[in-house]
Amino acid sequence: MSETEPKKRGFFSRLFGRDEEEAAKPASAPEAVTEQVVGPVEEPKSDVEEITPAAAVDTQALAVEAPTPEPIAPPVPVEEIAPPAEPEPEAVVAVVPQPEPVVAPEPASVPAPQPKRSWWRRLTEGLSRTSSALTTGITDLFTKRKLDAGTLEDLEDILIQADLGLATSAKIAKAVGDGRYDKQIDPAEVKAILAREVETILVPVAQPLVIDATKKPFVLLMVGVNGSGKTTTIGKLAAKFRTEGKSVMLAAGDTFRAAAIEQLRVWGERTGAEVVHGQQGADASGLAFEALKKAKADGTDVLMIDTAGRLQNKQGLMDELAKVVRVIRKQDPSAPHAALLVLDATVGQNAISQVEAFRETAGVTGLVMTKLDGTARGGILVALAAQFGLPVHFIGVGESVEDLEPFSARDFARAVAGMESASGEAA
Repeated sequence: MSETEPKKRGFFSRLFGRDEEEAAKPASAPEAVTEQVVGPVEEPKSDVEEITPAAAVDTQALAVEAPTPEPIAPPVPVEEIAPPAEPEPEAVVAVVPQPEPVVAPEPASVPAPQPKRSWWRRLTEGLSRTSSALTTGITDLFTKRKLDAGTLEDLEDILIQADLGLATSAKIAKAVGDGRYDKQIDPAEVKAILAREVETILVPVAQPLVIDATKKPFVLLMVGVNGSGKTTTIGKLAAKFRTEGKSVMLAAGDTFRAAAIEQLRVWGERTGAEVVHGQQGADASGLAFEALKKAKADGTDVLMIDTAGRLQNKQGLMDELAKVVRVIRKQDPSAPHAALLVLDATVGQNAISQVEAFRETAGVTGLVMTKLDGTARGGILVALAAQFGLPVHFIGVGESVEDLEPFSARDFARAVAGMESASGEAA
């Protein structure tokens, strides 16, 4: 018998040896069963029926196999892995430090002194467009060029474009040419002559608005065309009068515009001035009459009467303005004690016809020039002063209350010419 052939077993060996093999076989079965769970368990049962002695072993094997699927079944414990949800409160904690940056020192960085710019600074900034047009033209014209008739004509054109007027422009050009023909002249010298001539024209009209304390109330009638800034000017003047300690009443006589009535009421709340107003479309002269009556009874210092904006060439509207004046004089023959025409500097030469019309209808006694910061034609103020000689009480170079100031001839002339202020402050 070769070594490779299997050795024959005896009877007992076959009898008991098979039992051991059979008993060993089920032992390996659980591994397969644990992977396939229930299915493989049935196969060993057929062997058990054939050989009963192995039944006890199979039973034990089954007893061992039964618990093995149970650990697989509890996927439920996986839900118990809820602790990972705990990081969520950490995210909430991360939000808590955000309030700290809110207490950043930004309020401290807000420049409080910025609003307190000097009047000269605000004036030069407001007149920068007019000044730039003049000074640039003068510099370009007189740099490396001798003075002759052609140069003076070009200078005159530059001045006319800035709306200084024909007469004023010719006068300034003549002053520049005196004794300087065929000579080279520095642009700075031309600017100095310009400033001097403009100041000479403006000095007589630079007059402050004087409130006569013997007039109770001092009636101030405000007139002007649509969009000239009349209602806003009333509000700014009210703020100035209140700062001076005067009691102020505002009459919303622009009954054509609902917005004008509301605008005046807002200014009244800001300044602490009483506002007398009616319904939109109400009779303006009747409202002015009632306002004057109330101001007299209350002992008010200043009564300012707003009127509807009207074009100077609309005779019907100008007649209504004349009616307001007549009705006021029924109570006080000397009223209005001042009639201020508010002019928009951006209209240029059209301002001349406005002065002519309103002076005749409302007896204009003084001027307020607004919006000088929005035009390169601020020279119109010089032309008006030369032609009419009406007092210029205030000029406006911006939207804030501080941007409306009493008119100074020297400051205006030097700012227009792009020069330093009289005190040496640069333009």
